[in-house]
Amino acid sequence: MKKLLFITCCLCCIHSLQAQRVLDLEECRQLALENNKSLKVAEENVRAAQSLSKAAFTEFFPNISAYGTYMYNQKNISLLGADAYLPVGIVDANGNFGTGIGANSIPTPNADGTFTFEESAVNNKFTLVDGKPVPLDAQGKPFDPAINPENLQWKNHALLPKEAMEFDMHNIFVGGISFVQPIFMGGKIVQLNNIAKSNQAIAEVRVQEKTEDLIVNVDEAYWRVVSLENKVQLAKEFHHLVSELDKNMQALLEEGLATKADVLKIKVRLNEADVSLTKAENGLNLSRMALNQLCGLPLEERIELKDADLKETIDIQPAVSIEQAWANRPEIKMLTQANNIAEANSKIMASRFMPTIALTGGYATTNPSVFKGYEKKFNGMFTVGVTAAIPLFHFGEKIHTLNAARTQAVISKLELEEAKEKIELQVHQNSYRINESLKKQEMTRKNVENAKENLYYAQEGFDAGVITSTDLLMAQTAWLSAESEYLDATVDVKLHNLYLKKSVGNLF
Repeated sequence: MKKLLFITCCLCCIHSLQAQRVLDLEECRQLALENNKSLKVAEENVRAAQSLSKAAFTEFFPNISAYGTYMYNQKNISLLGADAYLPVGIVDANGNFGTGIGANSIPTPNADGTFTFEESAVNNKFTLVDGKPVPLDAQGKPFDPAINPENLQWKNHALLPKEAMEFDMHNIFVGGISFVQPIFMGGKIVQLNNIAKSNQAIAEVRVQEKTEDLIVNVDEAYWRVVSLENKVQLAKEFHHLVSELDKNMQALLEEGLATKADVLKIKVRLNEADVSLTKAENGLNLSRMALNQLCGLPLEERIELKDADLKETIDIQPAVSIEQAWANRPEIKMLTQANNIAEANSKIMASRFMPTIALTGGYATTNPSVFKGYEKKFNGMFTVGVTAAIPLFHFGEKIHTLNAARTQAVISKLELEEAKEKIELQVHQNSYRINESLKKQEMTRKNVENAKENLYYAQEGFDAGVITSTDLLMAQTAWLSAESEYLDATVDVKLHNLYLKKSVGNLF
């Protein structure tokens, strides 16, 4: 039973080792696009820019808001400081005011609150007769108002008490709804919408830029791993050749056909081969980790690449016009939108010289209300109006900001033109480099063939005893160098073709 369990575990381990992931270049790209954090950040920035663009569009619509206020006041409001007397009379044909006391009598206020006329004063005083208050006439004699009402001097005046003109202002409530509808803002809202759309376009282009940069990084890491896998294999083959030579030299030393110096020279080269193999394996492991990190895979996961044999077949980028490259490159797209933003900002600065007109209105209610006298209840009214503001004098501040905005627009145009020139140069440079790499690949392929033939004849000559171990070692080293240069040239062809596609904006 224990043996069966052990065999089952071994089979499971073998199956897990055999089931390692096999990926090609396109699959690595797709994994990187799905898992890259920077790309996801750029996509979130696009969503934020879209929301801001929608927010800018809402500026065309009215701004509606509700408001409410409560205020407590310590004191009430009174329109009179003391009781007042208002004369009651008529206006005659001559326009004179009469009170019934005498024609053309003019009331004059006194310090004690009474009124003095030309004929008499409103000063009916009282005296006590049999314990009862009795009014006095103008001569100071008591009289009965029921018998002699004409002696009442204040009968033609109305008493206005102070309390009647006092209003309760302790608790004040104000509320309502208001709206402001822009009618003419000098083009500010239109240009702000243009700026928001340009920012959204820039955010979308940044996604394209991040995607292209990520693809380039993945391709570079992919072909680096492929190159190092082949170089590790070369290092192992070279180490095997030197090891065989070391064994042969040991045998020749024992037979007295080689010197100790010859053996030590081979051992030094063998140690160098061990170090080179170790460096190649370490570089391969680190490169695999870098590729895994870009693809969003665990760093220690071992993946197998389908292009490990490093075939020479390649899809060469076809010729593309410079104008098409300008249209495809994200840098030109972003600088174009930046130029649009600068021009829109210049127009906004110019709009500050223009008047602004807006339609306003709303409904307001207060408690207390004064629409029907003074009432302790809510009452309100609707309002509609038009407001306009015309700038008159600003000490040159608006002119200077306008000039600065125009200068920034000129700068953005110059930056756009400079970027086009650099992209044109970059396209030509990558075109020349791809041609150079193709020629180098062809040359190194021939060098490999010659190095293999030279190694074959060197090995035959050493076995026949017509050449020394030094010559054989030199032939082995030349073969290793030729193979390594061929690998580098093949990878360079693929990478330079990648860079050419990126420079013309045709990466995917």
